[in-house]
Amino acid sequence: MATDKDFIEYVYEQVGRTGDTRYRKMFGDYMVYVNNKPIFLVCDNTVYIKKHECLKELLQNAEVGIPYKGAKEHYIVDIDDFELCEAIVKAVEPIIEVPRSRRESRANHSKPQ
Repeated sequence: MATDKDFIEYVYEQVGRTGDTRYRKMFGDYMVYVNNKPIFLVCDNTVYIKKHECLKELLQNAEVGIPYKGAKEHYIVDIDDFELCEAIVKAVEPIIEVPRSRRESRANHSKPQ
């Protein structure tokens, strides 16, 4: 079961107040970016975030789950709790890097050493 369009729009509305937000469809589900950084994974109408050390205390009572076959265990985020979502973004956004574009990655790999 893939994520419903209405659900990803709701996630976008909730998270949208935490920064410059967008989402991108990936393999039938979605990645939610805040300030161009991949923060939340949305699979089967469930919001996940990787188990970063900085989230351990904040999400100590959160449910955990596997977003897709072969993935590591992630925290499941209560998307209805805006304060929690905001706290998650504030904690994790500084440690996540903006992904390189494919073009940029290819250019760096083809440079002679």
